[in-house]
Amino acid sequence: MTKTKNDAPVLSASEADTHSSSDPDSSYNSGATPKSGNRPAERRIGAAALLIAAILLTAATLRSPLTGVGSLIGEIQSGTGLSHTAAGMLTTLPLIAFSIFALAAPKLGWRFGMERTMFFCMIIMTAGILLRSMPNNPALFLGTALIGSAIAVCNVLLPGLIKRDFPHRIGLMTSLYTSSMNGWAAIASGISIPLSRNAGWRGALVYWVILSAATALAWIPQLRRSGDKSRAKGASSYRKTGAVWKSAIAWQVTIFMGFQSIMFYIGISWLPEILQEQGMAPGTAGWMLSLMQIASMAGSFLMPLIASRTQSQKGLAAGSSALFLLGFGGVWLGSPALAPLFIMAIGLGCGTTFSLVILFFALRSRTADQAAGLSGMAQSLGYLLAAVGPTLFGFIHDQSGNWTVPLATITSLSLLTILFGYAAGRKGYIEAE
Repeated sequence: MTKTKNDAPVLSASEADTHSSSDPDSSYNSGATPKSGNRPAERRIGAAALLIAAILLTAATLRSPLTGVGSLIGEIQSGTGLSHTAAGMLTTLPLIAFSIFALAAPKLGWRFGMERTMFFCMIIMTAGILLRSMPNNPALFLGTALIGSAIAVCNVLLPGLIKRDFPHRIGLMTSLYTSSMNGWAAIASGISIPLSRNAGWRGALVYWVILSAATALAWIPQLRRSGDKSRAKGASSYRKTGAVWKSAIAWQVTIFMGFQSIMFYIGISWLPEILQEQGMAPGTAGWMLSLMQIASMAGSFLMPLIASRTQSQKGLAAGSSALFLLGFGGVWLGSPALAPLFIMAIGLGCGTTFSLVILFFALRSRTADQAAGLSGMAQSLGYLLAAVGPTLFGFIHDQSGNWTVPLATITSLSLLTILFGYAAGRKGYIEAE
């Protein structure tokens, strides 16, 4: 299997080899055009369409159940009596789950099959969404943790499944799934407050059970393909990824991912409330979060196309990170009338830096095993670092009594993001060390 320079990186490359590309049922992308009456080819096209639908629906669930919480955080606090620190845990819990399950996801996919694992993740997510909407605080946090655990596994397995089943369309399929992920995240941010006006904040959050349940149904036709015949090979690949933990380049990529994730999750957690305290209407503040997601979607789609054609990405990484400095610094010190501009800068920074990190998994490694190891390391430790952000941001607000100190803090962290982005963007490979 070849991989072009423009192809998107794969988060769980250990699963990419679990199906032989010579098996006509293991890849939907042979490039053959079915002739009239060629029923096997027609069936393969139909199966490919069902798989693409499952992939895009799964992508739609990877952020939307979480981004709506940021728009409703004020209502959630009013209804539950949570402090800003405790409310920040609603975003921190999924990040902790991301960190824990990022390392376990490849093994789960190998053990049970990626399709079956995806299906059960959607069942778990559906249960978590229902539990989160129950009228007590422990259920709110437990349901949120279940949602985060399901998302964490899908985050890692989905790109590997794309590489396995669409080996010649990795770039296109990755663009489609990231666009679906960010697009639905934007929708969730924008419609949560309008939904809450009729159904309350719990009702607004439970609406997403429709999407997760539909996605679970979409995986049912794929379950027969979960019986891997090459698990021994996948297991061997899974065990060969430990060397990246000794690499300085791997640590630079990991820390860069952590800081850019802090920017994103603080943004979706607290920006609506900050803007409301600056005089913006609650509904408008919610749509500002949608604007941030739309800008992020544009950035994540375009940046890999640019970065994959350059020898070094240090300027792109530093420049993308500087958008956080402009955005959060503007919200802190700028005119509230310019808030849409600052929010767009934050969104572009989130999209471009995230897509660069994903691209670095491939650009900073020479083999699929190295890419898988770097991905697991960066997601695990990166999200663990990001998990500190929303809760710490809320804690600083509780201690200072205003948003000035938290905004000054995150603006300062933007400078560190620029530094580590520059370091991670320098040309080099893990094994060269």
